[in-house]
Amino acid sequence: MDRRTLLTGIAGGLLAAGTTPAFASRARRVLHVRPGGSVQAAVDAVTGPGWTIVVHPGTYREVVDVPATARELTLRGATGDPRDVVIVHDNANGTQKPDGSGTYGTAGSATFTSAAPGLTVSDLTLANDWLRADHPEITGTQAVAAYVTGDRSLFHRVRLLAHQDTLFADTTALGCFDRQYYLDCSIEGDVDFVFGRATAVFEGCHFHTLDRDVTFKPEGMVFAPSTARANPRGFLAVRCRVTSGAEDGAYKLARPWVPSYETTAWPSLVVRDSWLGPGIDAVAPYTNMRDAYPWQSMRFREYRNTGPGAAITVPENRPRLSDEEAALHTRQTYLGDWRPRVPH
Repeated sequence: MDRRTLLTGIAGGLLAAGTTPAFASRARRVLHVRPGGSVQAAVDAVTGPGWTIVVHPGTYREVVDVPATARELTLRGATGDPRDVVIVHDNANGTQKPDGSGTYGTAGSATFTSAAPGLTVSDLTLANDWLRADHPEITGTQAVAAYVTGDRSLFHRVRLLAHQDTLFADTTALGCFDRQYYLDCSIEGDVDFVFGRATAVFEGCHFHTLDRDVTFKPEGMVFAPSTARANPRGFLAVRCRVTSGAEDGAYKLARPWVPSYETTAWPSLVVRDSWLGPGIDAVAPYTNMRDAYPWQSMRFREYRNTGPGAAITVPENRPRLSDEEAALHTRQTYLGDWRPRVPH
């Protein structure tokens, strides 16, 4: 089943996005968006910090961009079930812009973009349903579901769906160590589908690797951090699980991303207390993106993982934390003085 079939099935078809949100109460700073309305129009109507946008069941085919000025914004699905509310579009890195000014690029392909500090997103789906098979002429096949910068960004019970580069967890600038927290989220894709330089904690999340119609291995990688060298913390996955729609051993857990525009990066990833399914290559779970930056020189560590994909058969291929080191890699140490207020 391809992405568009899946999205149509769970949301009852693709509904046109209008231009005007429905206002519930300016006094309470709450906006409601219903089918036929536009999430972006609601974002544009936000004036100052602390607004809430409630999105009612439906599929909203549009691009949503939350500016840095929309501080402390909450965007949530109305029912509490993330399958009921889907925000989806289909741009890729190599998609030509309508104005003829070039292609979107990786970050520009995102269905959802936010630079707002204090953002909370809950109980909805963010998806990019661009498919390689539909566009064989495009070589820039990165197609982002969410591009997130800005400090203190919280995602709770959010489904993030795409293929290559699903979640771009980044920072506003190289010298900013913006913090992001993903709690009880579902994230799926194939190549490097969780990537970027943010300080990001994934707790209780489900990562699912898709089956690709290719003849080579690996089919893809879950993580591709690009942590700034000065940042002591990158990606942390704790009490998560990794499942796969591909054959056993078809995926790597991670590879380091050292961007050509940021060659000082020193990628950091810790996966701990998590279940790794058989889709992960247990013998060699890491690989290089470029041989000039070998994964062995990066900050990749594991701790007390279980499951067939976590089996230690070649110890030098699975660098591990000691108990003392593990105490430095927790949600609390990564998020510091930020205590996320999880919506209920």
